[in-house]
Amino acid sequence: MRIFSDLNEIKSAVGSEIGVSDWIEVTQDRINMFAEATCDEQWIHVDQERARKELPSGKTIAHGLLSLALAPLFIRSVVGLKGVRNTLNYGADRIRYLAPVPAGTRLRGRVSISEAEDVPPDGLRVNYHLMIEIEDGKRPACIAELIALHYR
Repeated sequence: MRIFSDLNEIKSAVGSEIGVSDWIEVTQDRINMFAEATCDEQWIHVDQERARKELPSGKTIAHGLLSLALAPLFIRSVVGLKGVRNTLNYGADRIRYLAPVPAGTRLRGRVSISEAEDVPPDGLRVNYHLMIEIEDGKRPACIAELIALHYR
């Protein structure tokens, strides 16, 4: 984990990779809970028998939004901020889902800082570039530009 002692250190890290998280398994239970929480119970996510017969991997596929929902975990596991009162999710500029995530797959996040700008009152808007990698995958599951507001 890279620890930033203040927001100026974050600004000086623009354009650099901050770190890579540990792997996390996307289990069928996790997929099922996400499906239930979001009311997105499309068969490709939850019907294991049908997936065995009809999907190329023979496994159910995690929701793209489930992969993206792991972003806070990935970012918090590689970025430590001292002197920050609170952080707000400000949104995203760009999200792309590049490869399916079959149940049982392990993912990790590769985090860079692409932009940082002072915002009143006493805050910093940071654009995090997040690449969600699939273990042994040829393409990432997701690439996203996520925006956070950090306040002193």
